[in-house]
Amino acid sequence: MPTTASLFAFALVALAMVLTPGPNMIYLVSRSVCQGRTAGMISLGGVALGFVVYMLCAAFGLTAIVFAIPYAYDAIRIGGALYLLWLAWQAVRPGGRSPFHVRNLPVDSPRKLFLMGFVTNLLNPKIAAMYLSLLPQFIDPAAGSVLLQLLALGFLQICVSISVNTMIVFSAGSISVFLARHPAWAVAQRWIMGTVLAGMALRIATEARR
Repeated sequence: MPTTASLFAFALVALAMVLTPGPNMIYLVSRSVCQGRTAGMISLGGVALGFVVYMLCAAFGLTAIVFAIPYAYDAIRIGGALYLLWLAWQAVRPGGRSPFHVRNLPVDSPRKLFLMGFVTNLLNPKIAAMYLSLLPQFIDPAAGSVLLQLLALGFLQICVSISVNTMIVFSAGSISVFLARHPAWAVAQRWIMGTVLAGMALRIATEARR
């Protein structure tokens, strides 16, 4: 199993990632504001299923890659660092928009809400990078089964994401109104997240091979 330090560090990474604007947050906010909290929670159920699919694919696939290909860990580490830098730039680039800028969405059935949440997550490149590039940074082969470590970290990420997104669904309307009235807060949020992501990228890029 992962060490307590690894679990805590990965939880912070997962928290930063879920708070970074992306397709999931934009969809859940817009759906919650346009159709209500129940619709937002149903959509979040689909998003959660997408996380499970990604986690299982990554856990079994990465376990094989790390042991089969020399320097695979280093390649994944550098790729993860570069992707975090890209996310940091997306957060602070000129003209960036807050995910709480609501899109108009039609009223859909619960089945379609769940399916759209699922598809939105599967097509989200940020989640793919989370599992394929960032999650392996917190694996220590000396700590036991790599597969079990990947599964434990994956479930931790899912718990963090669902918890945060649930709060976003229930407060989306209020946050959207507040940011519309106080645009400086939206700018500050983007720069804070950009700085955090850039710091994580630097840590990962300079970390010695395990």
